[in-house]
Amino acid sequence: MVAQLSGLWLSSPSLSGHSLRCRSRPTPTSTAAATPLPSPSTIQIVGEKSPGWYGNGSSITRDTFEGCQVEYDWNEIEDDLYHWTKTLRPVQWYPGHIAKTEKELKQQLKLMDVVIEVRDARIPMSTSHPQMDSWIGNRKRILVLNREDMISTTDRNAWATYYARQGTKVVFSNGKLGMGSMKLGRLAKTLAAGVNVKRRAKGLLPRPVRAGIVGYPNVGKSSLINRLLKRRMCPAAPRPGVTRVLKWVRFGTDLELLDSPGIIPMRISDQSAAIKLAICDDIGERSYDVVDVAAILVQMLSRLPAVGNKALYDRYKIVTDGRCGKIYVQKLALQLFSGNINQAAFRVLSDFRKGKFGWIALERPPQIVP
Repeated sequence: MVAQLSGLWLSSPSLSGHSLRCRSRPTPTSTAAATPLPSPSTIQIVGEKSPGWYGNGSSITRDTFEGCQVEYDWNEIEDDLYHWTKTLRPVQWYPGHIAKTEKELKQQLKLMDVVIEVRDARIPMSTSHPQMDSWIGNRKRILVLNREDMISTTDRNAWATYYARQGTKVVFSNGKLGMGSMKLGRLAKTLAAGVNVKRRAKGLLPRPVRAGIVGYPNVGKSSLINRLLKRRMCPAAPRPGVTRVLKWVRFGTDLELLDSPGIIPMRISDQSAAIKLAICDDIGERSYDVVDVAAILVQMLSRLPAVGNKALYDRYKIVTDGRCGKIYVQKLALQLFSGNINQAAFRVLSDFRKGKFGWIALERPPQIVP
């Protein structure tokens, strides 16, 4: 059997030997030569090695799922992701309101007693603004990893340990259900308690603690404030770009919160991070090709031990070897959406965001060398 598919981005020769195949960890006895990549315009699949992939799908055995079940470490996954994104159109998103907001926010941060930075718990590194440290300066900071309900206990513990070693105050929260919100309020007041001590020493009346809530779009800043206040004071919706102006709200008599629009770099230089922002719906849909993003997600999921090829098969009854996610999305389109590949891609992304493959992070803390 020979099947030919045209224009698949994953066949680009620019990968320079990083062909999209399942790689086991190298061993001293491994001497297999690298298989040459096909031409940029076509991929050929020859033979009947995987009847479940191009055949009728009836021949499913345990061996079908063993292709990519080796234990990948996170550095290998990041390395693969870097090479996959090199062949794609760059993901860039910078709505007009962000430039104005960024300027205003930097001015307001000068008035802050404490800064609360909210990140997506699934991708804490990718939702870290590269200039945030310079903006905050010496001000006290609380790091909030929101959507803790969307990652596993193992992921949560890994990040908790990482930030504890750094001496960073971290709060895990769920903006929808309110978990962590009261702890955050108490911690903000505690960290900024010295403000009024100094004011009294100068003969000034005490004032509410000022806390600025900052972070990327759609990481849950407004939902977190609404949970703190126990009423809907800030517009919130499950999509980026809803909040467009800075807004002060008061929490009790001793804490004022500044809700701010999502801030993102004018140019995203790390395209691996950009793809993860797209997967987690933390960037506008118009900035990326949904099919490309879904294809990469399939390849990432197939490599994660917590998901793997079997979870993908259990969900869609389509076999994957983890090598070409775009072929997988095309198969899903033919099976469920009358060939509409965009609808198939949206289904894969939506299922991940709803936890249909389990609650998993797409990042783990970088290894700290002693």
